[in-house]
Amino acid sequence: MNEPSPTTLIAHRGESEDAPENTLPAYRTAVGRGFGFECDCYLSADRKVFMFHDPDLARTTAGACTKACGEATWDEIRDLDVGGWGRWAGSAFSGTKPALLEEVLPLARDGRRIYLELKPGPEIVPYVKAILAAQGAATPDNLLFIAFNRATCRALKEAMPGFDAYLLLSSRHWDRPRGPDGAAPPVTADEALAALDESRADGLDFHFDPAVATAEMMARVHATGRSFHVWTIDDLPTALEAFRRGADTVTTNCAQRLLDEYAAAAT
Repeated sequence: MNEPSPTTLIAHRGESEDAPENTLPAYRTAVGRGFGFECDCYLSADRKVFMFHDPDLARTTAGACTKACGEATWDEIRDLDVGGWGRWAGSAFSGTKPALLEEVLPLARDGRRIYLELKPGPEIVPYVKAILAAQGAATPDNLLFIAFNRATCRALKEAMPGFDAYLLLSSRHWDRPRGPDGAAPPVTADEALAALDESRADGLDFHFDPAVATAEMMARVHATGRSFHVWTIDDLPTALEAFRRGADTVTTNCAQRLLDEYAAAAT
């Protein structure tokens, strides 16, 4: 069984409990603490690959720009403040600017991995490939790709077969009618395996709903030679349960806190 460690806890959008999400300070905090991290990227209207989570720019710029990420040019994005929104307003992070992928890749370190989520479809893949080809820090040993879009996963494996690509999958079908208990229908192990086959992914990165992400599901994925990862867990008991069931890694907004709590519980 895996357990919480710097290699099995992945800092979600960087160490986003302690620095604004998807910013260089959040990524650098994760790396400084010894963790790999997850980050999200979009393709701007003028084909720059930049780090951002939402489909539009409004939330983490405090409404300074409301354009969709793919409709804004880098000149419109580059000077936005992504460190002074919400609870970060007035903090030392105020004035933090969005980062290009080129600025993130030097943070790659062997012994941990960057989980680079491609938010658009396969059209972003050639641009990411060109950026990776122009640098030397990020390699298949310290960077992998994740994506919800199955065509994006296929394009990644075709363009950069040396890099792992994991399929992101929700635990439930949120677009289907709810059951008598009010819950959305769960994704079954058969459906997860079929999605993996369709995407040609090397592993599954699955939302951890304890009622859905069972030990049996994880074992069935592992039996095909693929890995099983879960997101996003911010409390230690749930993280330990995910590891007990067979999760290879846990993505969390508070990697250091979970690791500290685990160490304290062991003493």
